[in-house]
Amino acid sequence: MRDDNSDVLIIGGGHNGLVCAAYLAGAGLKVRVLERRGIVGGAAVTEEFHPGFRNSTASYTVSLLNPKVIADLRLAQHGLRVVERPYSNFLPLPDGRSFRLGGAHTQSEVARWSVRDAQRLPAYYAMLERVVAVLRELMPRTPPNVSDRFVLADWLASATVARQLRHLDMRGRRDLLDLFTKSAGELLDAYFESEPLKAALGWDSVVGNFASPYTPGSAYVLLHHVFGEVNGKSGVWGHAIGGMGAITQAMAKECAARGVTVDTDAAVAQVLVAGGRAVGVRLADGRELRAKTVVSNLNPKLLYQQLLPRDAVDADTGARIDRYRCGSGTFRMNVALAELPDFIAAPGTQLQPHHSSGILIGPSLQYFEQAYFDAKSKQYNAGWARAPIVELVISSTLDDTLAPPGQHVASLFCQQVHPEVGNGGVDDGWDAHRDTVAQLMIDTVDAYAPNFRRSVLGYKALSPLDLEREFGLIGGDIFHGSLGLDQLFSARPLLGQGNYRGALPGLYLCGSGTHPGGGVTGLPGRNAAREILRDLKRGPRPA
Repeated sequence: MRDDNSDVLIIGGGHNGLVCAAYLAGAGLKVRVLERRGIVGGAAVTEEFHPGFRNSTASYTVSLLNPKVIADLRLAQHGLRVVERPYSNFLPLPDGRSFRLGGAHTQSEVARWSVRDAQRLPAYYAMLERVVAVLRELMPRTPPNVSDRFVLADWLASATVARQLRHLDMRGRRDLLDLFTKSAGELLDAYFESEPLKAALGWDSVVGNFASPYTPGSAYVLLHHVFGEVNGKSGVWGHAIGGMGAITQAMAKECAARGVTVDTDAAVAQVLVAGGRAVGVRLADGRELRAKTVVSNLNPKLLYQQLLPRDAVDADTGARIDRYRCGSGTFRMNVALAELPDFIAAPGTQLQPHHSSGILIGPSLQYFEQAYFDAKSKQYNAGWARAPIVELVISSTLDDTLAPPGQHVASLFCQQVHPEVGNGGVDDGWDAHRDTVAQLMIDTVDAYAPNFRRSVLGYKALSPLDLEREFGLIGGDIFHGSLGLDQLFSARPLLGQGNYRGALPGLYLCGSGTHPGGGVTGLPGRNAAREILRDLKRGPRPA
């Protein structure tokens, strides 16, 4: 059966697909979103994982969601409410002490470890803010494209970027170069001496990044995580009441208000190509849907390797997509708890501020580096760290809708694990090792909070393979592609496609594999909608 009743087909109902759909529909286009799973939201969903316990299944915390997206799509009016953590991070340490970062007492807390570091911390934050203030202006813009032909719009975009960067003085430009090219470890070692502070700040450099904090370029991954804000406060992290699914459900409500058709359980098997352009899709059930514009919210690797005929793109594009780097070393768990963790460093199961922060198991940058080396080399295990890094976020301390009274849910975001474990033998992959690693993660927390293991009522563990199967995150990559210098801005996902236009006429990209990259920002979807509307000569377009 063939259906031609849409102007635009969007493959993938994750948050960027919904954002793109809402803006396009707001300009009067007939938009249809096709989602493989039975629920929209992609990796930003809230689901029951144990009887009576709900949690944000994959993505689990809020900071990067762009204020323009929140306002334009009326997310607050549709019920979205984000509450802030009392402070950013709590680090229980092996010697029984603890370190806290964020909030009103940051300076005095840092001074307990190093007076010198407390004196230098404002300069470090000021350096980041100078760079972020400029780059934040570039995030909602379309990168200048690099193509075989001169296009005035691309030249103007290049001039716009140059004007933005002129706001940085020479010191700021040097800082920018450092953040794009150096390692987070090198940067932090130059500023600070206390290991807990460097660990708390350096955690952002390995989040979703299968690398050492001393890998060149990891400083940008750190920078990427400080772009955000919550309730108008820069650099703050928070929780969406109802979990991350509250964000995408609010987006879905705005899509419905604008007339978008959203189909769930609608897996796309192939992008249809005719006359050298994308003309529609074929669903897994055999139906064919046609439209002049096809938009992919998928990882670019998934789009080009599995949905497009190989001969639809030139050989160089195909080869470079094959080399597009994915894989984030992430192991994700949702855990139902009978009680709150009783930390050696902060005793008690009664609710305390540290229970509502990001609880980080990982005392130093050297610990982070060893975790990566273990997983990368597979020397000691089949492909995971002997001593992994775990961030524990107990969302139910801020949101009583997620768990039964007196009980709790915890998100465990764990690094480092190899995207491919084992030695390639039959039954030697992640399905064979998932529970072994899950138990290791529980034991890792239990070493710092000895009641943790016995309080576990149940859990759901997601290996990199599970993240790929369930959410299309190739290699478990939460960013839809590594955030290396060769895969950023105009080169994301490839030079020639940095302006959201795909390898074929009529094909566009709107997912996290485009500028400005991963995280629940909504900006790839918003930016892509602007370019689609420009090509279709429709408006209004998001500024």
